[in-house]
Amino acid sequence: MSLSLDLARLLASRALSAEERERLKSLRFANAGHGYDAFGLHPDVVALGEVLLGPVYDRYFRVTSYGCADAVPATGPAVLAANHSGALPVDGAMIWLDVLRHTHPPRVARAVADHFVPMLPLIGTFFARGGMVGGSRGNARVLLEAGELLLIFPEGVPGIGKHFKDRYKLQDWRVGHVELAIRHRAPVVPIAVVGAEEQMPQLGRIPIAFAGAPFIPVTLTPLPMPVHYHLHYGAPIRTDLEYKPEHADDPAAVREAAARVKAAVQALVDKGLAERPGIFT
Repeated sequence: MSLSLDLARLLASRALSAEERERLKSLRFANAGHGYDAFGLHPDVVALGEVLLGPVYDRYFRVTSYGCADAVPATGPAVLAANHSGALPVDGAMIWLDVLRHTHPPRVARAVADHFVPMLPLIGTFFARGGMVGGSRGNARVLLEAGELLLIFPEGVPGIGKHFKDRYKLQDWRVGHVELAIRHRAPVVPIAVVGAEEQMPQLGRIPIAFAGAPFIPVTLTPLPMPVHYHLHYGAPIRTDLEYKPEHADDPAAVREAAARVKAAVQALVDKGLAERPGIFT
């Protein structure tokens, strides 16, 4: 593993500008005593992630970001809640890099993955090194209490697996993200991803039983198309101020808060769709 980290450090040092290398030195990192944090994150792999994703972000999807620096808090816990789509979780990777680039000092959005993702050979380990965590209540509690950012897609797998005809229609909106936010005194930042719905139109799915993954998508194209990504960040919903911790155990309060977040995300999606010139522009 040390050889892998040495290689990651070498690649990042060669590919990143001196300014960006210096900026990433200020990355908040809670070393658990063996070079990684308690969930496996390592700063050298975060830097390598920027190297690998940078060209995809800048030149392939040409991501345009709106409001990240204003919406994402510079310190303290927050839950980032976004719509999910695109057959492959490219939207999560683009948000991860967007937050890393637009927060000062840089912050890592700890993407909460479905239970099968950490079990994927090699991929699961690499994602964990970049900050991904398994979607357990205990993981979320520890991270929020430590003042971290959680990136959650309340639609889950149904969002990423929706048919093309259902694009930009939010699927069943789970409430766990606001229950966590209320319980652990964290604001919720709504995020709309516009563009991902068209990157890889899904025609069907093949059920499988590999590492817990639910299906293999059957898509119109073998790889995502170079759509133009637009990431819209809304004003934080202050679940940390507008609710008391005991409201996390009140189903009505949790449903109300989740509905507010869903409405905010849908409004950002609708605004983004109305304003974009086209799918590829």
